[in-house]
Amino acid sequence: MHQKKNTTATTNNVLSDLGEKIFLDRYALKDMEKQTLAVGDLVIVCVDHQSGQRELGNIIGIEDQHATIELRDGEKMVLPLEHVDKPLETRPEETMARVARGIAEVEEGEELQKTWEENYRWLLDGFKFIPGGRILTAAGSEQKLSYYNCYVIPSPHDSRQGIVDTLSEMVEIMSRGGGVGITLSSLRPRHAYVKGVNGRSSGSVSWGGLYSFVTGLIEQGGSRRGALMLILDVWHPDVLEFINAKREMGKITNANISVGIPDEFMDAVRNDEDWNMVFPDSNDPAYETKWDGNMAAWTKAGRPVIVHKTVKAREIWNQIVESAWASAEPGLWFNGRANKMSNSHYFAPLISCNPCAEEPLPGYGVCNLGSLNLPRFLTTDDNGETVVDWDTLGQSVHYAVRFLDAVIDANPYFFENNRTQQLAERRVGLGSMGVGEMMIRLKLRYGSPESLKFLDKLYKFIACESYRASAELAEEKGQFPLFKAEPFLESGFMKGMPEDVREVVREKGVRNVTLLTQPPTGTTGTMVGTSTGIEPFFYWQYDRRSRLGTHTERVNVYQEWLDENDGTDLPEYFVTAMDLSPEEHVRVLATIQRWVDAAISKTSNLPADYTVDQTRELYELMYELGCKGGTIYRDRSRDEQVLNLKDEDIAEEAEVVEETVVEMAAAPAPAPAPLQPAPAAWGQPGGVRPRPYKRYGVTFSKQTPAGTAHITMNDDEEGNPIEVFVEIGKAGSDIKAMAEALGRMMSLVLRLNSHLPPRERIERIISQIKGIGGAQSLGMGPNRVLSLPDAVGQALEEHYFGSQEMHPLKYASYSEQAAPAIDSSPALEASTSNGVKAVTNGAQMSQLQEALRVERGSFADLCPSCGQVTYLRSGACYHCISCGYSRC
Repeated sequence: MHQKKNTTATTNNVLSDLGEKIFLDRYALKDMEKQTLAVGDLVIVCVDHQSGQRELGNIIGIEDQHATIELRDGEKMVLPLEHVDKPLETRPEETMARVARGIAEVEEGEELQKTWEENYRWLLDGFKFIPGGRILTAAGSEQKLSYYNCYVIPSPHDSRQGIVDTLSEMVEIMSRGGGVGITLSSLRPRHAYVKGVNGRSSGSVSWGGLYSFVTGLIEQGGSRRGALMLILDVWHPDVLEFINAKREMGKITNANISVGIPDEFMDAVRNDEDWNMVFPDSNDPAYETKWDGNMAAWTKAGRPVIVHKTVKAREIWNQIVESAWASAEPGLWFNGRANKMSNSHYFAPLISCNPCAEEPLPGYGVCNLGSLNLPRFLTTDDNGETVVDWDTLGQSVHYAVRFLDAVIDANPYFFENNRTQQLAERRVGLGSMGVGEMMIRLKLRYGSPESLKFLDKLYKFIACESYRASAELAEEKGQFPLFKAEPFLESGFMKGMPEDVREVVREKGVRNVTLLTQPPTGTTGTMVGTSTGIEPFFYWQYDRRSRLGTHTERVNVYQEWLDENDGTDLPEYFVTAMDLSPEEHVRVLATIQRWVDAAISKTSNLPADYTVDQTRELYELMYELGCKGGTIYRDRSRDEQVLNLKDEDIAEEAEVVEETVVEMAAAPAPAPAPLQPAPAAWGQPGGVRPRPYKRYGVTFSKQTPAGTAHITMNDDEEGNPIEVFVEIGKAGSDIKAMAEALGRMMSLVLRLNSHLPPRERIERIISQIKGIGGAQSLGMGPNRVLSLPDAVGQALEEHYFGSQEMHPLKYASYSEQAAPAIDSSPALEASTSNGVKAVTNGAQMSQLQEALRVERGSFADLCPSCGQVTYLRSGACYHCISCGYSRC
């Protein structure tokens, strides 16, 4: 048995204020029945029920089922007891003791239980190893909650009942906090004949929309952890519709989407070959009983398929790339490669991924997660240099593997299918966090050749020690039931392992079919104050808002450097996510993937001016370097995305965009057309004026505290204002939803039949929204923008009531803010479908957008909990570095 060298506590379990709040809110046991509430107790309370913002405080009085709370910032609140939670564990050591005891209880006999409780306690101390949040919350408690984060449901049977059965299983899993992955490829394509009802299918994408919609309902019902991944294989006839589903309003809004890509497709792309979009012949007798979405198995059995369409593979590939460039989705899952590399290739094909994409799984597959906190394995050598403590790291790997294996037996299963699958393969997911911090402390620039060489050594070490630990467990407790040495060793991953590790596996077997993964660790990483997953840091400092104001927080390693090096420039190895080239992001991903038998959750951040061709090259680099998948996010891509409406509205909305003249800053804005009296029909009460066939307008781009807002103001043919559109933020984000709502309401006011003429309506809209303040403002003096509504009010006033020269106290126009950045390149003319010329200057627009760039928040969203622009995408998940909120 692998024994630790000592059990001395590191005593380094101190959390920051934010880390403490996350710990007490998410992971500490609580008095759910509120039987022990008393004056003086530390409690967690919801201070804003609309956003769900929670804060810490102490009870200073209890009366009539209400408690008076003094918050940490000194404010006092009176709340019903139902909104007050009392943590029974107030220090991390208490939770560590509970979790260690609970996981050790699966060992046989009191002596082994005592030994491993002590070993796990050592492992957890100092946050060397941090189990997944589900484990931290439930292990060792009386709560019958699942310890698993990741689930994949078998592809829906292609029938009404099969679709509903999958929906039911999805709801049950999400209601218990699990994320779900579903592949839709088993569902017949749009317009396919359905014999049983003598009708036509609505298609796989429509059913994906159903699963997405229900996911949104579960989140609105109080479970913020519900998350969904939808995958469609690239051979499916609906794949082009699926690729663009996130760019069409209302299709799929509450799910991450990825396209399943086999090696054959990438070969066809490389060779510019045709690609058949196919689906099984549903008239085949085996269709009802054998078809499960696995096209390779279907064709290998010699069963018939129907070719629905043949296109160039590059056409599909280009649409994937362009959609990802525009909206960050779909992601890619190279499922052919994932299955070839998979240790379960001979008994359980991988059919989908969990929502964050780090766990490709078979049907009913699950995975329990835990991560090594890598900076905690650094020490100082005799020369005072920071180095890796390989002995302690190796020892921790062995303990962590045993810990996660024990979770499989400790977990309460609520689906028998999950129990059967997991006990047959015993899948675990040992990951890491703090790679970005570790690189800085070792003075290695993240993504540099030197860092890649070190990361290869580091993750090879972790992988080899993990397999040795699993082999030791197999010798002690038995191999996983479906283990067969020769096919196991023939997996793509095992072929790449060192020969001494392969020999140990051949001799002893292994306890677990897979051992390694890389989750985003957004919440747990933020809790312990390190960089999340394998990502670099996103900021060096950011604002945290409390109820009494805002104060600046700094990353620990950055603050330490400032304390020691006052006033000097940061060394070159201090880099954030946006300092890196996209290729550096991908090369780190590929280097670590080499030693991870599951997959990795990571986003490659791209600058705003990254082109579609560069994005295509980056995705192809991911494939060439051996990645199993990947996602990208181009800075500010989604706030420039024009969303389509349902089919009958597409043509009408396209006219609005095509006929809009974008006013450029190189020339002064023309005087606004005089507003005409309202048509007589406008004075008639009731009803909404229909949109006229043609509208004319301008688009202002204005900086706001939440990013750049694009405000389009359209007039009818007589010069009367008719509608307003406000674009900002990423598709599916709260700030974008609020902006759309603001535009819709203003447009409704302008189109309602009323005795008020258009000019007066615009004046009243401006009076209501201009001057509204938010958590932050942007600019100083006359250039100050208080909020998004304030920016819209300024744009309306500037366009409809004159320039700044006419109104010297008004805010600066977008033209003046951007003027220094504009060149004199000629404008481009593009013909619209109805012959109207739309004048746009691409180079000027790009420079204008760059001039209006807001450095903070350029790749962050508005947090739904605290309202700060610090809601970051990490892998396929989101977390707030200001308040700790996570949607995963």
